Amino acid sequence: MKQILVATDFSKSAANAMAYAMELASILNRDVCAIHAIHPTEGINNSTYNAIFIEDYYNNKRQALKEWAAEFAADEAYNAVNVTTLCDVGFLKNVITRYVDEYPVELLVMGITGSTGITGIVGSNASMMVTKVKTPTLIIPLESKFSKVPMITLATDFETRLSAEDVNALNEMVKAFGSEKMQILYVDDKSDQKHIQNGETRLRELFAQTPLDFNYITNSSPLSGITDFIETHETDILCLVKHHHNIVYRLFTRSTVNQVMNRSVKAILVLHE
Repeated sequence: MKQILVATDFSKSAANAMAYAMELASILNRDVCAIHAIHPTEGINNSTYNAIFIEDYYNNKRQALKEWAAEFAADEAYNAVNVTTLCDVGFLKNVITRYVDEYPVELLVMGITGSTGITGIVGSNASMMVTKVKTPTLIIPLESKFSKVPMITLATDFETRLSAEDVNALNEMVKAFGSEKMQILYVDDKSDQKHIQNGETRLRELFAQTPLDFNYITNSSPLSGITDFIETHETDILCLVKHHHNIVYRLFTRSTVNQVMNRSVKAILVLHE
């Protein structure tokens, strides 16, 4: 069965992300794996290297992770969700990459400590994983809770191409959530009608089973346009497609992203070309 992978450092933000993932898994009928990376130098005393002590330290970490995950699995609402854990030694990127290469991970879920969006976490684990891992990544601020019927908004410039996996994941989410539609927000500094028409047609073909509500930013400032849209249109999950030349993603690598996350947006889903 496909999995939702939750990276944890045992923090409050990680616990909130796990709670969000459990709710998501129960709706999407997915397994959940909580994963923790032990830094290569963690638990090692530079003056004495004791192999037995190190192994005990690792085992204690593994047990702590099992107990941490078991608290979420104990909720009767999630009886149908199979929860596993993996505690491995290495840098987070490497630990997650190895796991994703071996198991059918559909979504990586990571928590952040505030309404900080992507730029507020530059240098953090979540920011690094968005950059290094091709798996769709859902970033959950500490304050966010799962909505009963989440509204998804896909911000796009009609330039980037969604992968088949991302399209399938979005279609399944909208269907499982029972959402009446998915909002499409066109963000660009050009208004070529043919480009727009072609973009609309392509998305309608990709999301043939999902009603799409197309919206267009007319504000001279794309970021202001996005914040204006979010203030007037409910958005629980804001989808961005990561691409170096993508105007949407470029906007969200600036500190002003706080303006967006401080509105009603509860999560950012980063997809990849």
